[in-house]
Amino acid sequence: MEDLRVDLVLAGWLVGWWLLWRVPKLVARGADDAVPAPSCSVVVPARDEAGTIGLLLASLERQQRPPDQIIVVDDQSTDATASIARAHGRVTLVAGAPLEPGWTGKSWACHQGVAAATGEVLVFLDADVVLAPEALGSLLGEHERSGGLLSVQPFHRVERAYEQLSAMFNIVGFMGVGSASPGREGAARGAFGPCLVTARDAYDRVGGHASVRADVVEDLALARRYAASGEPVRTLGGGSLVSFRMYPGGPASLLEGWSKNMAIGARSLPLARLVAIGWWVTSCLMTVQLLLGAAIGQPSLGRPTAVMLAALFAVQWAAMLRQLGSFSWVTALAYPVPLVAFVVVCIRSAYLTIVRREVRWRGRTVPVTTSR
Repeated sequence: MEDLRVDLVLAGWLVGWWLLWRVPKLVARGADDAVPAPSCSVVVPARDEAGTIGLLLASLERQQRPPDQIIVVDDQSTDATASIARAHGRVTLVAGAPLEPGWTGKSWACHQGVAAATGEVLVFLDADVVLAPEALGSLLGEHERSGGLLSVQPFHRVERAYEQLSAMFNIVGFMGVGSASPGREGAARGAFGPCLVTARDAYDRVGGHASVRADVVEDLALARRYAASGEPVRTLGGGSLVSFRMYPGGPASLLEGWSKNMAIGARSLPLARLVAIGWWVTSCLMTVQLLLGAAIGQPSLGRPTAVMLAALFAVQWAAMLRQLGSFSWVTALAYPVPLVAFVVVCIRSAYLTIVRREVRWRGRTVPVTTSR
């Protein structure tokens, strides 16, 4: 029985490598590369983003390939978001209308931003994203090659200790979209909302954000719309070009944000990938159980075996997290801590989305529904 358990854990470890082998990264354009011809409009939905939006707008001003239009949609902010955006001379500030029934806040803001956009290519950026000077040209060049919907998950800048608890969510998120599995080279089943690039005509064909107006996790829903329309979907990592800092407002914002996303995201996955992720997570949990047994003197396996299995997963976590953000090596070594946080948040997320059928985000209560 013990040998079977070891075999299952080792198999789960191998499944983890298949799920997240190599994160394909956005590559900087060389100085000799031609500047992409299509005009582009950058759309930034912003609700109470005074602490972050200034960094994004400053980074847009430093682009080697400057945007043709920058649109900030002030989504009923109660802080200085609008005045900060207005201080940047090239910004078109759209005062967001009150949220219409049947819409989630972000989709409603993006929809209003697109109405003011004139570019042939739309670049949607969250207000906490920061771009390196060559990033926008690289995004446009990558989209020109691939077409469809291009999604980039920014490199996660981790600054405070509690932010290390996002480690498992970052890993599982990339496992879910599928672009980091061997042979995928960025081809994805999902997308990450902080950075999306699409041609305006393709966006209009799939119905834009209006087609996913009720979806809490609008990025995954939008990716499904593109795929259903025969448009390619690619998801890359931001690497050194696109970064962000998630949930700087404290542990409560981290709990609220991940609770909003996890259960709904899991329901959108193909069954085989969901089972594979569940196998890997369960294998991680089993190593924790074995370590606890060894620590209290009641090991169900030999202590060296329990430590060896835990060490294998710590090495795997370290290799994965290095591709996704500035997570500490201590986080990989102490992976049971973010693992337990992940399980707790998933249980809370399932309760909110399945039982209560509503989540909270940015001061709004959002009913959990799905687009048709």
